[in-house]
Amino acid sequence: MSEGTVFIVDDDEAVRESLSALLMSTGLNVIAFASAEAFLLGYTPVQVSCAIIDLRMPGMDGMTLLEHLRSKGVNLPVIVVTGHADVPLAVRAMKAGAVDFIEKPYTTAAMQDAVRRALDSARAGALGQIDQTDARNRVASLTARERDVLRLLVIGHPNKIIAFQLSISPRTVEIHRANVMKKLNAESLSHLVRMALAVGVGSDEGTASALGESP
Repeated sequence: MSEGTVFIVDDDEAVRESLSALLMSTGLNVIAFASAEAFLLGYTPVQVSCAIIDLRMPGMDGMTLLEHLRSKGVNLPVIVVTGHADVPLAVRAMKAGAVDFIEKPYTTAAMQDAVRRALDSARAGALGQIDQTDARNRVASLTARERDVLRLLVIGHPNKIIAFQLSISPRTVEIHRANVMKKLNAESLSHLVRMALAVGVGSDEGTASALGESP
């Protein structure tokens, strides 16, 4: 992994220590903070850097911290860490500017890959840039039902809710979801969400435009 600085913001000391050890072993500089408030007090911009922020923390939570950074014009690539039940919140975080999200429990490889992408985007000066033409063409290749599933995934709904809203079985949702991932060549759920947001899927007007329909 290329050199860079990673800021870790997590109230769990064990997580901070294990993540720090993992990333430092790859040659990265790591600065850890026990709270969002401590991060805001101690943060100094570094040219090639990213942040790993836990969404659920006492005091200022990760979502509020992300929104604060964006309101101040801080273009720091942020990876948000979330529990499985918090995926809708993670999607909201990506709409607010996060470049990736990692679901707990995550593998070391998944975290290293997310950090590599975030640092690459910082080095390129573009936060998680997506080829919009390619993404739009891939979305256009989906069937009507696959598009429905994608739209509800981006909103943040779990499979059971999607199944209920579309009057299909959870198993059918899983099949459509797998097809969507394959057709969009998405490496992960966060990659899928990132591509969808890049072409406007996620709002009624944006979704209609991305799917080639009239709003």
